[in-house]
Order: sequence, then structure tokens, then C-alpha cells
Amino acid sequence: MNKNTVLGWATFIMIVVGVALIALGAVRYKDVAGYGFGAVGVGFFAIAWVFNALKGRV
Repeated sequence: MNKNTVLGWATFIMIVVGVALIALGAVRYKDVAGYGFGAVGVGFFAIAWVFNALKGRV
């Protein structure tokens, strides 16, 4: 596995965890905690976007 493959897998895993956190916040926690889960899920998407942008540059 080279660096691009590792970044690709990291991006994929971060997207899956981000979707899971947003879904958990939307379905399981309908009070204020749901907003926190959603915000952390969006943060995971942002980090995954950075990992995807780094592919081919590192």
C-alpha cells in the first residue's frame, strides 16, 4: 500500500464514521446532544475532504 491508497482508505473510513454520527444524532438523540453528534459528523466530513485533497500531493 502506498501513501495514496492509505489516504483513500482514511477518507472512506472518515466518511462512513461521519455518516454514522450524523445518523446517530438525527435518529437516536433528538435533543441537544443530537446537534453535537451532527456537528462532529460534519467535522469528520471536513477532515475527509482534506485527506482526499492530499491524495497525489504527498
